[in-house]
Amino acid sequence: MEDDLEEIRRRKLMELQRQRELEELQKEEMKRQYEMQKRAILRAILEPEAKERLSRVKLAHPELAEAVENQLIYLAQSGRIQSKITDEMLVEILKRIQPKKRETRIIRK
Repeated sequence: MEDDLEEIRRRKLMELQRQRELEELQKEEMKRQYEMQKRAILRAILEPEAKERLSRVKLAHPELAEAVENQLIYLAQSGRIQSKITDEMLVEILKRIQPKKRETRIIRK
């Protein structure tokens, strides 16, 4: 009797583990699809120089690049971007989004 109960528990545990693994795989697949869609949209709205700059910014400041990407995607999906984003335009966007830094000056007497 106890062996039967133990076998049922073991099967149930294995089934729950399989369900968890399937859910994780589905989440990963959804994330991968989202990233592919995101790259496709960015490729469509950014000129090559701007795309290259954004990838360099992503290496140095991932959260800033993510914010810019999300903003550009939102603008593209809402139809507010009429032409491709040039490198100069991207630099202006980055300047606006980047938080203001305090300038430290050392005064020697």
